[in-house]
Amino acid sequence: MKPAALTEELEESLFGGKAAQLAAATRAGLPVPAGVALPYGFVDAVVADERDAKQQLAAVFRTLCAPLVARSSAVGEDSEQASFAGQHLTLLNLRSEPELVDAVSAIWQSARSPSAFAYRERLQLPREPRMGVVVQELVDADSAGVLFSRNPVNGSDELVVEAAWGLGESVVAGLVIPDRFRLRRDGAVVERIAGLKDVAIRTDPEGGTSSTHVSEGLARVLCLGDAQLAALHALALRCDEVFGGCHDIEWAFAGGRLYLLQRRALTAIPSPAAGGHTDEQVRLPN
Repeated sequence: MKPAALTEELEESLFGGKAAQLAAATRAGLPVPAGVALPYGFVDAVVADERDAKQQLAAVFRTLCAPLVARSSAVGEDSEQASFAGQHLTLLNLRSEPELVDAVSAIWQSARSPSAFAYRERLQLPREPRMGVVVQELVDADSAGVLFSRNPVNGSDELVVEAAWGLGESVVAGLVIPDRFRLRRDGAVVERIAGLKDVAIRTDPEGGTSSTHVSEGLARVLCLGDAQLAALHALALRCDEVFGGCHDIEWAFAGGRLYLLQRRALTAIPSPAAGGHTDEQVRLPN
């Protein structure tokens, strides 16, 4: 098994769910950063220190424009039955071939943690994971976050966006109170709630990331405007066309451009609650 560009059609059984989804999104013209998928057998060979595999991985590094990001893509990951969210590693701002090799090994190992094994056992999945990896060019985000194509709290047929300054890890890891937006299916914004985004995750010039302080004034300013929300709305509708179903999307804006970083099926959606909000609201934290 050899690495393959995200422009190719990738088999989930070889490259994992995340790689297959990103490849489908790339072929559909969605704004996915350039990248290469590593099948699980190739990842096993890298971890086993096989010379040919490590040489091919070095070639992958040279093909892409560093800095890079390495994301887990286990077989069965990001499916409707199992998301594995928070179980496997994503490593950012990789600036050298040795860093990429170490990242691939670390992601392989993360699938074998006690919590990952417990998760697999709970879902009655095979105990031995098959871990692929997606290697992409890093988006050094000005703002980033998550987009749900259905309200994950009450099941309402609306879009929910959570956003913060810098890389999206501050939102995903719960390091900040993100800005929150609710949009109707027609794109109308019905709620804007400013969070408290006093921390931003930024890339470090030496590699990796670091947590930086955000001034009190900026921490309480909405980090998305109408044009950006319209772009996210259009992205959600396009994902509807490509994938069907409901989506949990990780996204980023950099230099005014929107990128799709990950897309997984939104699972465990509650039944829609009675009633709902129709008027636009703007709220600030106390």
